[in-house]
Amino acid sequence: MGDVDDHQLDDKWGAGLTLPRRYGNLAQGDRWLWQFQGQRSQFACVLGFTETGLIPGISAAGAMPADREWTAIADAEFLYHGPQPHPRFPLPPLVAGASPTLISRAVVMGCNLPLHIFNAGLRHAPTVPCIDLGGTPARCVSTGSALELQTVLRLLQTGMDWGDRLAQSQPDAYLLIGECVVGGTTTALSVLSALGWNALGKVNSSHPTCNHTQKWEIVSAGLQRAAAQGSLKPGDPDPLAVVAAVGDPMQIAVAGMAIAASRKTGVLLAGGTQMLAVYALMQSLQQHHGLEWNAEQVAVGTTRWVAEDPTGDTAGLAADLNAPLLATPLSFAASRYASLRAYEQGYVKEGVGAGGCAIAAHLLGWHNADLLSAVETLLHITAPKN
Repeated sequence: MGDVDDHQLDDKWGAGLTLPRRYGNLAQGDRWLWQFQGQRSQFACVLGFTETGLIPGISAAGAMPADREWTAIADAEFLYHGPQPHPRFPLPPLVAGASPTLISRAVVMGCNLPLHIFNAGLRHAPTVPCIDLGGTPARCVSTGSALELQTVLRLLQTGMDWGDRLAQSQPDAYLLIGECVVGGTTTALSVLSALGWNALGKVNSSHPTCNHTQKWEIVSAGLQRAAAQGSLKPGDPDPLAVVAAVGDPMQIAVAGMAIAASRKTGVLLAGGTQMLAVYALMQSLQQHHGLEWNAEQVAVGTTRWVAEDPTGDTAGLAADLNAPLLATPLSFAASRYASLRAYEQGYVKEGVGAGGCAIAAHLLGWHNADLLSAVETLLHITAPKN
């Protein structure tokens, strides 16, 4: 269909319902919203690990480096089960705020979304039913040799296989793909930079003020080592070699999943700059390896805390990539919980597909007040003394 204007979207959305904000490729974002408004989704959450996430101060997704080894395990457990009296791995303590998996779980439960959890490469075994994609944890980006090339190839293929399988299993539902990788905005910066995009100062973080200098020191060390080792060629780098040198296992698995699924259904890449890095990988995989995908079926969905973070430039990065970026206008400013109000102070912002899940709820008619109430209910059960 042709371009969609705001009035058409507002008319289709209906009076008073929540229209996601749009950035980057506005026309494509509008068309995506027009096509999938009112449709259900299924949620695939892809877990991964990079030793980059253990660097002191690199992430606030776990107050201490040791906590971050278990963040994805704990988030997946909560996403799958919801609040439990005695979780095997409670949600880890954060520098400030509450885990974004509260948002994702509230939508999965409230909208009855089919949930599929994938292990792209974790250091520890998940505690919930999880589909193993055959990956491994990544070494630190600074090594310049994050993953073996054979692992990257395997993750691409298994990701494509599952993207095709999920799309066929529910042809009337678009595929929502989220992630949980602590340190993943740093690997996003490294992959984008290696692919030739100017992402310095544009990625986000779980800190209220993004630690751009620390990230770039780690990334530049990795890029220099990869070049010295001959694994990254200057000029027009192979995206598979880029992920092997300075990526993480989630990125290539999700790229493959989205490429294959987009051929049959809609895809919402649920995340901020991490998913923009995946989008860039998809573009490069088509250019270098002929992996065709339907760009009209794909959008990136995040939170306004990411899209409008004054210490990054996610919207500018989306514009550079010509990617359609959508954002839930969800606000926690009126929450009775300090750990949710911390989002308004720049902490946490996104993760575990939270922004995309919120957009999926908006597409089914949820108001911001509905989302806030659902998240607060979960938080009350989880930590009634918060």
